[in-house]
Amino acid sequence: MPPRRPFPRYRIVVERSPGRARFWLCLLAVAWVASLAGAWIWASQTAAPRLTATVALLDAARDQIDGQARQLRTLNQRETTLGVSDRISRNANQELQASLAQRDEEIAGLRADVAFYERLVGATAPRRGLNVHQADFNLLPGGTWQYQITLTQTLNRGAISQGQMRFAVEGVRAGQLATVAWDELHQHQGSPGQTYSFRYFQQLDGSVMLPPDFTPQRVRVQLSGDDAAVEQAFDWKLATSAGGK
Repeated sequence: MPPRRPFPRYRIVVERSPGRARFWLCLLAVAWVASLAGAWIWASQTAAPRLTATVALLDAARDQIDGQARQLRTLNQRETTLGVSDRISRNANQELQASLAQRDEEIAGLRADVAFYERLVGATAPRRGLNVHQADFNLLPGGTWQYQITLTQTLNRGAISQGQMRFAVEGVRAGQLATVAWDELHQHQGSPGQTYSFRYFQQLDGSVMLPPDFTPQRVRVQLSGDDAAVEQAFDWKLATSAGGK
């Protein structure tokens, strides 16, 4: 049996320094951060091209949307302006058409008046001042006489003749000569005369009543104006020959 070694009198104890532990912890943290940075760089290098393209496409899409929105607003504003302009044009066109139709009616009326006027006075007839051209009477049911008195003026074609027209009917009543005046014809005391105002001719219409025991023979028409006073008589038979009797 070999002899035992004596225990050493001294023992070496290695003490761990706190600073050394902190060094290793820092080194580990730096390595962890470096790994994260490396992972981020690797991910950026791998995914960045696609991400950049995606961002570019997104920006382009946003720009396109903004441009289309501006274009849409412009088109809406233009449509509104065109709609208002179209309504104004339609209204103006309708007013113009109505005005043209009114002018056409006026021209047609003037042409008819001129044609009628030429038939009345004739192309070779002498010029005359204010004149009662014709007196027509037509018997209506109920004993009412409808009249139409035609006035003309050819002496001064630029002048306007104005005044009032009245007439009286002369005949026989109870075997004696009698006259039915304007007031009695209208069955109203103080009945005003019928106003006339014309440049070339005018037809005055109305209706009167004759007494039942009166036989008419003549109608006497009176015109009173500022520049003329005319009185003309017409035979009753001629005045009613158009269909009155």
